[in-house]
Amino acid sequence: MAESLCCEDPEPSERFPVGPLFVPVRPGPSGCMTRVFRTPLGDRTAVGFTSERRLIATLGSGQAWIRLAESALRALTAPLGVTTVTVDPVFTARAPRPVEPVVPALALRVG
Repeated sequence: MAESLCCEDPEPSERFPVGPLFVPVRPGPSGCMTRVFRTPLGDRTAVGFTSERRLIATLGSGQAWIRLAESALRALTAPLGVTTVTVDPVFTARAPRPVEPVVPALALRVG
């Protein structure tokens, strides 16, 4: 029997696995560790990409990665309290750069 969808809820009610993902990692004390990112609202999320090309387009060619199933990525990040996996994010913020010191304008003295 087919599951009926409500007109107000275009999202499917169940998650479907997306297959092996390209997961960004960083070096850690015991090898590589999955990177955890933040959503625009500040929540922590694990990130995976469906292709190496998409990962490089978003994070750059120097980003290390490993292949993981979505379920494995969820299992690795769940103990950290991360319950969301974002697949193929396209918006990222650049790494912060040192701020140039502001040179104060000279005050004019009237008198």
